[in-house]
Amino acid sequence: MSIAFGKPLAVRETPIPGLVVLDLPVHGDARGWFKENWQREKMISAGVDLPDFGPVQNNISFNDAVGTTRGIHAEPWDKYVSVATGRIFGAWVDLREGETFGAVFTTELDPSTAIFVPRGVGNSYQTLEADTAYTYLVNDHWSPDATYTFLNLADETAAIEWPIPLSEVEISAKDRAHPRLSDVVPMPPQKLLVTGANGQLGRALRAEFGEHPWIEYAARDDLDLTSPDLDVARRWRDYGTIINAAAYTQVDAAESPEGRSQAWAANVSAVAALARVASANGITLVHISSDYVFDGSAADPYEESSAFSPLGVYGQTKAAGDAIASTVPRHYILRTSWVIGQGSNFVRTMASLAQKGVDPKVVDDQIGRLTFTDDIASSIRHFLRTGAPFGTYNVTSSGDALSWYDVAREVFRLTGHDPDRVGAVSTERYFHDAQGPVAPRPRNSVLDLKRSQAAGVETLPSLDALALYLRA
Repeated sequence: MSIAFGKPLAVRETPIPGLVVLDLPVHGDARGWFKENWQREKMISAGVDLPDFGPVQNNISFNDAVGTTRGIHAEPWDKYVSVATGRIFGAWVDLREGETFGAVFTTELDPSTAIFVPRGVGNSYQTLEADTAYTYLVNDHWSPDATYTFLNLADETAAIEWPIPLSEVEISAKDRAHPRLSDVVPMPPQKLLVTGANGQLGRALRAEFGEHPWIEYAARDDLDLTSPDLDVARRWRDYGTIINAAAYTQVDAAESPEGRSQAWAANVSAVAALARVASANGITLVHISSDYVFDGSAADPYEESSAFSPLGVYGQTKAAGDAIASTVPRHYILRTSWVIGQGSNFVRTMASLAQKGVDPKVVDDQIGRLTFTDDIASSIRHFLRTGAPFGTYNVTSSGDALSWYDVAREVFRLTGHDPDRVGAVSTERYFHDAQGPVAPRPRNSVLDLKRSQAAGVETLPSLDALALYLRA
């Protein structure tokens, strides 16, 4: 066997997205040779999109004879393939849904090469030397309940040029019976789970992502995030993304004993459970944050890295949830303010009061920007689609900061009513005669948008977005 010694580590792309070939440095002398077969730190920083795929199992297939041929199997997990001894001719076929379905790549592998095979790409090989040991790392454990996809080795469309004709080699009866490409059911994408599907953001996410077999919208009755059985409530390795749109948002009620307990359960305990599931299964967790993690005393807009300083229980639970979500290796935290969506909200209330002839008094000493749920949903899709760096991003409408008083006046004007009917009042005066607990509010809720804008997220100024919202 001839091995190429002394090659530098390199990663090469192929025509199949995500399928990459690695040249491995092999060091040899009179005693034999040595290589780092998988070296996480070096390989994921080698300059090509080789993911940190988190292998959980190492398998070896030993083949006695030349010409041993294994069928084209696509599994719902990633695998990293290499050769310990011998040499193979490998063939890979993209069996995932999408434009590259049916794309083929072939190459030879010896101990100085390896290949990363993403989920849903069919993998097969033929041995070119006797006593070939074929090894592979996978990032899931085999399960009979998993979804598998297969392709016939002799498929005419793939037209793989096997070095040794298939008529001359031993092939299992099962591999001979696999379907042709025209009859293959493509491997679906990894599942996406949306929690809190019946809330304002949940409804916007349903409109943004649509109805597909691989997208699951779960309300509270469908999935209890605080259940001790959450870890086994789903086959979590089938999921690629969890969007956590579930939250306790009753700011004032959170100051009561019952509300405090409910807020911590939904905004902290549930997030901790989701974080545990996401971390254990390589899932991307998308979590929604709030301006209430800050006390509003800053003179300038809050950046993503600004220190937490929550005033009330709701803000404290959101800050704790953010800290937990940030421990997930693959996470996006979207920090928002003054959220407006479908259903009951400040804008709808002001429009209703205007129509009924009621002249409200609205606080004028809290400033911020509106955030529309459609913008949150489209921003989430953008981050997931573009693979933006993981971390925290502020996502609100753009433009000048406004007070709630300014917003109320604009709602009156846009609905054809006199904005001067809206009166201004301080926060202290507004809540002076309130019945029940009142949560402290941040006076400055303006969030800096430079990081999200640099990532390609563009939102309309608050007043422009408000006009569109009221016309919808």
